[in-house]
Amino acid sequence: MAGYTFNLGPIRPPSEAFSLLIRATMNCPWNRCKFCTNYRNTSFSLRPVEDVMRDIDNARAVREMIINIAHDSGQPEKVREVAASICNQPGYNGGIHNVALWMWAGEKSAFLQDANSLIMKTPNLVEVVSYLKETFPQLERITTYARSKTARQKPLEDLIRIQQAGLDRVHIGMESGSDRVLEFVEKGTTARDHIDGGLKIKEAGMELSEYIIPGLGGSAMSQDHVEGTADALNSIDPHFIRLRTLSVHRKSRLRQDVESGTFELTSDDEVVAEIGSLISKLEVTGEFKSDHMNNLLPEIEGKFPEAKETSLAVIERYLSMPEQERVNYRLGRRAGYYERLADMQDPSRRERVDEIITTVEGDGRHTVEEVIARLRQSY
Repeated sequence: MAGYTFNLGPIRPPSEAFSLLIRATMNCPWNRCKFCTNYRNTSFSLRPVEDVMRDIDNARAVREMIINIAHDSGQPEKVREVAASICNQPGYNGGIHNVALWMWAGEKSAFLQDANSLIMKTPNLVEVVSYLKETFPQLERITTYARSKTARQKPLEDLIRIQQAGLDRVHIGMESGSDRVLEFVEKGTTARDHIDGGLKIKEAGMELSEYIIPGLGGSAMSQDHVEGTADALNSIDPHFIRLRTLSVHRKSRLRQDVESGTFELTSDDEVVAEIGSLISKLEVTGEFKSDHMNNLLPEIEGKFPEAKETSLAVIERYLSMPEQERVNYRLGRRAGYYERLADMQDPSRRERVDEIITTVEGDGRHTVEEVIARLRQSY
């Protein structure tokens, strides 16, 4: 098993944590966004189809070996347990660990890496998706990242061919629907690109997942960010809207803007208020997700429009808390003690967070706000 190698990319969406990862392209063809460092100092390339198919073959071989280990032990029903044990063994490469994790999770989904698989020539992408589906017919979902401009430029008939081959869902980093914000962060797309590309993906029969970055407009462009993003999302009505609160990496070009004073970061409370303003303007019918640790209030989610009022109620509850309580929650959330506001009522969790605050304040080397900022940065 150790002889099988895979070419894995650096990231995948949190919702694809248990997906089989197949790298179809290398890095990002744009790679200029100010806030992003995922593909820093790399160049984009298309992987040869035969190389991608070889990775699929290797994944099949590893899967068969794991099944055989369970059978040889006289416990064929223990395949998931064998897969779990391999996940915990450091001697295997990342690809083998990924196959094992995928098997443990039920073999339901696959994700094509890297940043924009739709940029592949349509016959090549169709061949890859078809072979993946043929090799693993148990797959219930095949997904990928893409850029909205690529989707907009792709002929509808091509997107339909790709969907019919088996690509079910496309993840797009909209980030913002404001042309002002998009130009500032050098996204390389416009609101019109987002709308037209998103609508075309939906028309082709694929699910659409749009990613939004609360705080990306900073203090100066917050209102533009909210209004433009709400307009774009309402025009598209995607199947999923996913929040990714802004975290400015120290090596990103946006960090340079922060340090020069060109860009003023929004506080946690300002971000929460911004999300509330966005939600109040949304007229959509998809799933609203807050599925990332960097989001302060993960309970802001659900099927819209049904979950709209409950999400706004969570925001109102947080913003109406005394400042000391908000600080306690923010630290507890960033440090991993709280998952939601209700966790503050757990005496053991609350006591631990209170102890940290007391220690930080007594030490004097850093303020509580500085500790929270460092924890937030770590995501």
